[in-house]
Amino acid sequence: MNMDKAIICAVSTPPGCGGIAVIRLSGEGCIKLADRVFFSPSGKKLSDFSPQTIHFGEIRSGNTTVDEVLVSIFHAPHSYTGEDTIEITCHGSIYIQQQILQLLIEKGARSALPGEFTQRAFLNGKMDLSQAEAVADLIASTSAGMHKLAMNQMRGGFSAELTQLRTQLLDFTSLIELELDFSEEDVEFADRSQLRDLADKINKKITDLADSFSAGNAIKNGIPVAIIGKPNVGKSTLLNGLLNEERAIVSDIPGTTRDTIEETINLNGQLFRFIDTAGLRQNTNDQIEAIGIQRSFEKAEKAAIVLYLFDLTNEDIADVVSTSQWLHKLQKPVLMVGTKNDIARKSPMHTSGNVMSIYISCKEPADIERLKNKITSIIDLKSISNHDVIVTNIRHYEALCNAQASIARVIEGLNNNLSGDFLSQDIRECLHYLGEITGGEIATDEVLGNIFSKFCIGK
Repeated sequence: MNMDKAIICAVSTPPGCGGIAVIRLSGEGCIKLADRVFFSPSGKKLSDFSPQTIHFGEIRSGNTTVDEVLVSIFHAPHSYTGEDTIEITCHGSIYIQQQILQLLIEKGARSALPGEFTQRAFLNGKMDLSQAEAVADLIASTSAGMHKLAMNQMRGGFSAELTQLRTQLLDFTSLIELELDFSEEDVEFADRSQLRDLADKINKKITDLADSFSAGNAIKNGIPVAIIGKPNVGKSTLLNGLLNEERAIVSDIPGTTRDTIEETINLNGQLFRFIDTAGLRQNTNDQIEAIGIQRSFEKAEKAAIVLYLFDLTNEDIADVVSTSQWLHKLQKPVLMVGTKNDIARKSPMHTSGNVMSIYISCKEPADIERLKNKITSIIDLKSISNHDVIVTNIRHYEALCNAQASIARVIEGLNNNLSGDFLSQDIRECLHYLGEITGGEIATDEVLGNIFSKFCIGK
């Protein structure tokens, strides 16, 4: 991809008025450009100062002072973009920000496109594509789990795994292709048994990475928690209690909730996506309610955690125990939540395996807090270390699935004693898909433009 050499500028802090704002300039000649609007009390120019230093002065438009600022100087390649870079810290007035940007553009800079600073960092070799995408995830992180995964990826944890896989594959495909040059002499440079062992290890590693996407996607977008149960057991009341607002309609009339309602809540630094579902009952003449009930079962199947609510004042314990047998088959954490315990005053039932129980009143704040703590204890994110590689990006997941299919063909070819040219083709295809993740195999402006267009302006 050909990189635009223009000097670019943008406000890198969030839009709006604040205490301070940071305006970033990048590109060859940006320091001399800034010298045309910056005036130091010492009279020295920014180009005379040492790199990686900060200087106080004024931004002036003609004889008019726009603002008193601090200017940070970075010389290539020791900057975020790998180019000469200037960062102007000014007061956070929207008027001041726009006046400084207008001045810089008048002197020859242009407004940066979304993600253009990070795109230049990628093109200048300061980071690979997966690390660049992690920058966007880090900015968007709203929970401890998202922050931890984005930091790990931005520091190159994912890239290191992929580099190791690609290096091993390149070594073997080189030997196989060397064999093709000596095909008439029937020479075998690559030990097929060693290649099979390597292919099996790589296949397992790629599979593990691809399988981690479901967990990574849940951490990034909220761990899905399905709230299910019969009508009028307090599902909507519970959702309202968790949110501390009247989000769902609460009524004594069965079948009030006909479709799923989803809301995201941050509990102890982790996002959870709670899904209020239609009440489960066998007989209904309402076609819309029947569709809602079917969706309730589907949400229970797809959720990471299931909260099964039952009314302690109304349901027979034998029915509840019978239901728990069905919930055991879900093979995921299930929390049996007995509701209306402010009236029933019962002790939680005995459970085992993946099924647990807690008795609460959905109207009691202390009980809601107990439930929140129970839910967060089920999903223990502390077990995810800073070095764990978990895939969170759908583009990476698709590339890993394609790489997995390619390495599976390599294994099949080895089992069937296929010739080296067929093996080499499949290995190189696997290398291609792994390279797509880090950007080594991406050369089109369209693909890169699509990735970086999702970034905020100024980053």
